[in-house]
Amino acid sequence: MSGNTQLRETLSALVITANEERNLRDCLTTLSFAGEIVVVDSGSADGTQRIALEEFGASVFVNPWPGYGAQKNFGMDQVKGDWVLVVDADERVTPELREEVLALLSGGGAERASAYAIPRKNFQYGRWIAHGGAYPDWQIRLFRRGKARYNDVEVHENLIVDGPVGRLRSPFLHYSERDTSERISKLDRYTTLSGRERRKRWKGRVGWSHLLLHPLATFFKFYVLKRGFRDGIPGFIYGATGAFYTFLKYAKLEEGGGPEGGAAG
Repeated sequence: MSGNTQLRETLSALVITANEERNLRDCLTTLSFAGEIVVVDSGSADGTQRIALEEFGASVFVNPWPGYGAQKNFGMDQVKGDWVLVVDADERVTPELREEVLALLSGGGAERASAYAIPRKNFQYGRWIAHGGAYPDWQIRLFRRGKARYNDVEVHENLIVDGPVGRLRSPFLHYSERDTSERISKLDRYTTLSGRERRKRWKGRVGWSHLLLHPLATFFKFYVLKRGFRDGIPGFIYGATGAFYTFLKYAKLEEGGGPEGGAAG
């Protein structure tokens, strides 16, 4: 464990990857305070595994892609620490969050909860999207090993926690898409998975209200009600692509969920 802090509880950081050579180095640099870094890779064709193993000494496990929640659950079965911090490859732990986690685990405060939600700052076009519902974007990512598991859904998996969930003050940073092309590519991938997941329990038919009114309502909520307009052009794009996401998920639900979805990324 780096630094002078003597932890009462040990910490493992968990990252799942699929061709994350561009992101991984910056991510793992911010996780150097963890006693263990575990990377679960679904079979990257780039330098992801080499970076994790040779540059950061991470424990690397290769597991064919089973889905987001299942892959994270597999990783959780590999860690050894008392506590687990789950971070995506395109996310960064801030110095403030690092110190808050260290203080929590070294001071005995971790006993108050089984897990902790962390606020997340989402960036687009190099700028933090502070409005439109994009912040604080609470994510339950720090939890006691054995006290939480992810549910089995196609996308937007949820962590099911056995016990109380607290909140940390300091955020981590999320650099999800660097340009519009990446944004649209991710929307396409996620709506394919969402359409397939919804198809499992969908009883009715997709109508004009789903394809027209629901996207408009999404834009109004993001851009007006949640004040996305305060973020200028990036706020407008965030609201517009959110509306497009809503349209695509219903369009793919109408066509049967779309083609097979891909791995993490």
